[in-house]
Amino acid sequence: MEPTVIAAERLLLRPLDNADEDVVFAACQDPEIQRWTGIPSPYERRHAAFYLGELVPAGWRDDTMYHFAVEARTSGTFLGSVNVHRHADVWAVGYWTVAEHRGGGYALEAVLALARWTFSVLRAPRLEWRAEPGNLASWAVARKAGFALEGTLRAAHVNGDTAKDVWISSLLPQDLGLPSPISYQPAQAELPAS
Repeated sequence: MEPTVIAAERLLLRPLDNADEDVVFAACQDPEIQRWTGIPSPYERRHAAFYLGELVPAGWRDDTMYHFAVEARTSGTFLGSVNVHRHADVWAVGYWTVAEHRGGGYALEAVLALARWTFSVLRAPRLEWRAEPGNLASWAVARKAGFALEGTLRAAHVNGDTAKDVWISSLLPQDLGLPSPISYQPAQAELPAS
């Protein structure tokens, strides 16, 4: 897919590129971003260069992940990053906000714009949010965006030689008033308690 720009009310989501190395490197020095996103720690300039020069273009080229810079529409200020990436056959969302711009609703607006794009352009029937248990700031954004908490996946994220649990939630196109590319039949029964 050709890189594209997504416009939201206050934001522009544009593909990250090599020109973003300084802002990505600076933002990723934040211990909170390192703690919750799984980026290398310490985060070195070479990590930003590899991410922007290799991983981001490969994702667009291979149709496996789409990473966007989140910018203020009027000033062009870099506010954070948002992405959709594949987990097997399901698309998942990821995001972070530059520390000094947190609390302004930018992550929520970016996630909603990206979700609409994912449902309409990628024709995804489902979008997942996953996070390490305890990441309440990320969950607050996902919840406000309409994601429904589904539970905890045990040992679902392996980092090095450690398997960690993850929280999982989902958003469907119909949650945003959009058509689904396939029909959906909700569960008609619940699992027995024992």
